[in-house]
Amino acid sequence: MTERPRGRLVALEGIDGCGKTTQARMLASRIGAHLTFEPGATPLGRSLRRLLLDPAVPPAGDRAEALLMLADRAQHVSEEIRPRLEHGEWVVTDRFAGSTLAYQGYGRGMELAELERLTGWSTAGLGADLSILIEVPVAVAAGRRGNGEGDRLERLGADFHQRVADGFRHLAEGDPRTWAVVDGTDAVDGVAAAVWSVLRERLGTPTQAAR
Repeated sequence: MTERPRGRLVALEGIDGCGKTTQARMLASRIGAHLTFEPGATPLGRSLRRLLLDPAVPPAGDRAEALLMLADRAQHVSEEIRPRLEHGEWVVTDRFAGSTLAYQGYGRGMELAELERLTGWSTAGLGADLSILIEVPVAVAAGRRGNGEGDRLERLGADFHQRVADGFRHLAEGDPRTWAVVDGTDAVDGVAAAVWSVLRERLGTPTQAAR
């Protein structure tokens, strides 16, 4: 019996308001992949998301915030992602490990090497086959988010979001083998075309999309 090939994990990353959620949805639909997100994709994750992001809940300290994010990812991987990959399915996720390094590492100023170690432990070594950074200026992203109150992280100031944006850029530049950067300031369809192009270049055309 021929062994079923492992699926691929593609993560869409970027600051809040960059358009990654829209692009993740469009990409998953185009290639017939399972669409998921962080934090909050599992029953446990939904409770963790409220603790992390709901402004009505007392805020966690920086270390607690990081650990809650990692707990969400551990459950996400074991319940949603790894079983599908092992079954040969492609998975597209709106945020993955890069977001922890960018937000809790560069944004909050936590030690990156320690976060990388804990992230690897939380996923049991599973990394994205490709992380696509949808990059837009912080001011553009803020304009897209509008004047609504937003969640706890979205409410943080421009300086925080600039550190996060710089962090994403450093992550992408430091690992060009598994990261790619797409200009998110183009029209939605233009960004989608660029995402599709880099996916095919790096991982090939998924069989679901080749028909």
